[in-house]
Amino acid sequence: MPEAIVQTVARFGFLALLWLFVFLAVRTVTKDLLLQRRPATAPVGASGAAPGGSGKQKQKRSKTPAVAQWLVVTTGALAGQRFPLTGQPISIGRARDSTIVINDDFASSHHARIAPVEGQWMVEDLGSTNGTYLGREKVTRPTPVPIGVPIRIGRSSFELRP
Repeated sequence: MPEAIVQTVARFGFLALLWLFVFLAVRTVTKDLLLQRRPATAPVGASGAAPGGSGKQKQKRSKTPAVAQWLVVTTGALAGQRFPLTGQPISIGRARDSTIVINDDFASSHHARIAPVEGQWMVEDLGSTNGTYLGREKVTRPTPVPIGVPIRIGRSSFELRP
């Protein structure tokens, strides 16, 4: 009789651990999917207002377009950090020789490069495993980066800011 009780308790304990594992796995997958599913933000004009209002009119009247001065980390482990755009290429990846080192399992050692080309900042994927995204589009060739459009590398996002 005591053997049957021990066996029953062991079965329920195993079943409880199995359900706990399933719950944690579903929660982790859901959390990762929600991090990647960031709503698209409306482009911001020079005055900080969304297009369609007075900010757009002010931007049209402006003779010089906004020039990117900073690369800002908007999400990820380095969120909030700003890197000055000095006219030199910026490499991003897990390797120690990268300009911006991100500790992210979804980033490659040499993941992407942001460099000025003919007065425009371009993002280029360096053959990464998980890809580089500009807005919602995967980067397959050097692509111009508009101010305020997120560049996503793994769990980190970057934006050019004036």
